[in-house]
Amino acid sequence: MRYADYVGNMARLAVEIANGDAPGEERGEMLRRHRVAEPDAEPDAEALAALVPALRAAVEAAAQGGPLEPVNVLLERYPPVIRVDGHDGPGTAHMHFAPNGEDPVTWLGRNCAAALAHVLCGDPAVTLGRCQAVGCGRFYVDDSRNRTRRFCSNACASRTTVAAYRARRKAAG
Repeated sequence: MRYADYVGNMARLAVEIANGDAPGEERGEMLRRHRVAEPDAEPDAEALAALVPALRAAVEAAAQGGPLEPVNVLLERYPPVIRVDGHDGPGTAHMHFAPNGEDPVTWLGRNCAAALAHVLCGDPAVTLGRCQAVGCGRFYVDDSRNRTRRFCSNACASRTTVAAYRARRKAAG
């Protein structure tokens, strides 16, 4: 696994949690592969509720390129524990920011904090953004080729395009 892919996966997980989404199937499998979540296990609701506001603030800061403080707060609460792991088999060694099998909320906090710190410091392979559609405000990981994505989904992009078209037609008469 490429290091940038790992940072990107953790940034996507942070964005999903900040947006209030349940982790997607791919992210759920990632949690199981790291022995963090068993198929029917749920993280402690109180601990997760304490993580979400700090994580959301850190995602917003990373998407805007600052301020630094929200990411530093997350790093202080959930300091990364750097390890090298090869759980995917021989020749797949890559860095982890938390030990496998750790408490789910602590594991999420450590990994997301480290990934967001990389993003905020300008990791060129991972860029976060905030949807520019009126009334949306969801975050996204911009993995477009030239890093110019403006919307969280095709639905928001289409809705914005249609609204602009209708406004031009109305102004034209």
